[in-house]
Amino acid sequence: MTSMTAPKTAAPSERQVTPGRKRSIVARRLVPYGYLSPTVLLIVVLMVVPIVMVISYSFRDNVIVQENSVFAGFANYTKVLTDPDFLVALKNTAIFISVSTVAHLVLGLAFAMMLNTQLLGGVTKAIFRIVYILPWLFTIAVIAVIWRLLLDPSGVINYMLHTLGVVQQGVDWLGDPGKALWAVTFVNIWSGYPFFMISLLAGLQGIPGDLYEAAAVDGTNWWQRFVHVTLPQLRPVIISMAVLDLIWTSQQFALIWMMTGGGPLHATEMLSTYTYKQAFSEYEFATASAAAVIVLLLTMVLAFFYVRQQRER
Repeated sequence: MTSMTAPKTAAPSERQVTPGRKRSIVARRLVPYGYLSPTVLLIVVLMVVPIVMVISYSFRDNVIVQENSVFAGFANYTKVLTDPDFLVALKNTAIFISVSTVAHLVLGLAFAMMLNTQLLGGVTKAIFRIVYILPWLFTIAVIAVIWRLLLDPSGVINYMLHTLGVVQQGVDWLGDPGKALWAVTFVNIWSGYPFFMISLLAGLQGIPGDLYEAAAVDGTNWWQRFVHVTLPQLRPVIISMAVLDLIWTSQQFALIWMMTGGGPLHATEMLSTYTYKQAFSEYEFATASAAAVIVLLLTMVLAFFYVRQQRER
């Protein structure tokens, strides 16, 4: 008598996947991309397309103002890089962002350490926090208007300096080519240090107290604890904030434009105001595009260092 053997059952991995099941798997895999698609579309429309258009404009002549543009190669870049006004704007921008960044870090760290000390009471710290954070609450337009009034030859700043005997007559802080750049740099420092103060204060509060106690047991003074404990612990925050501030400050336009417009005599001309004037005052959209691409490349260099530093963390 022949024995009947049961048919073999295929393993789950060997089972044939039906077309409907395949579509279900593909649909589940596409769901995350569906959620991301609106954001990706916005990035492409608002960022990628304009950048590509500006880059293409930088290699052509008679763009926008005339129907048929002409390919010009690197002529626009040569024109921009040999323009004395561009070189002045580049030098002013370098001074503006370097001094602002260093001052932001120094002031932000000083005020953060003051607010983190145990020598001040809770009410005193709260009052100082409100006072120190005030510049960050104002918009750029309000800051520009306020400081234009304060720095006016007959404004409050000159009145106080004259009362103290520092100056004999009103100083035209924004109209003097030798003082205008330092005046707008001071205003930018004043308006930007609170962000550094808050970030560094958060970093200080994250440092374990055991490190300071161990350093004190070893007989270190306050300066040694600051150099060997505080600064190394804050190093990642300081580097990140410094690179971000270099990028943000290099893009500063509204403050400069509303306070001096790049003047007097190009004394406060920045790369941003130079590009704006080339496009909307001179109607040289090709050279403006070339200048914008140069600024983009410089910013990408800073962004590269920022991303690399974040990966190292």
